[in-house]
Amino acid sequence: MPIDAPTPHVTAGPRVGLRPFTPGDAAEFTARAAESTALHRPWLFPPLTAERYAAYAGALTGDPSRAGFLVCEHGGDPGAGGPIAGFLTVNNIVRGAFRSGALGYGAFAHAAGRGLMGEALGLLLAHAFGPMDLHRLEANIQPGNAPSRALVRRAGFRLEGFSPAMLFIDGAWRDHERWAVTAPCG
Repeated sequence: MPIDAPTPHVTAGPRVGLRPFTPGDAAEFTARAAESTALHRPWLFPPLTAERYAAYAGALTGDPSRAGFLVCEHGGDPGAGGPIAGFLTVNNIVRGAFRSGALGYGAFAHAAGRGLMGEALGLLLAHAFGPMDLHRLEANIQPGNAPSRALVRRAGFRLEGFSPAMLFIDGAWRDHERWAVTAPCG
């Protein structure tokens, strides 16, 4: 398989599939990110250049404490490639007794409001609590980001707390709500 060919989906649902980032996705990813700047700001700052994409994707694929997935539309054919609708990341993966990770995500403007990220997040939860063998995922969300809070709430996350000045984003320390979900026990 050529290096620029899309990789197969790790998991797929009726409308989207999740697959790893590849070097060949740089042009589409950065173009979609540039088109989505108004949607993402002030919450999210995905890479807008090929160089920054290469560093970002490389960190997601070359570090066992991180995993990244592109959300790709496939129009009902899970084996087909399709446009990148967004992305999901699991960062700060800790193994052992904790088996936890921190969730990151973003939809691109053309896909926002269509339910694709909700489907993708459900796929990621099944993958994280299945093959990735995690027990807990946490999402840290700025209080004013109502669409993001609604997404995780619909996916079964619970609000666990509030952390003032938690993350340095866009030149300032930002407050965050801590949302989490755990694997079904049984």
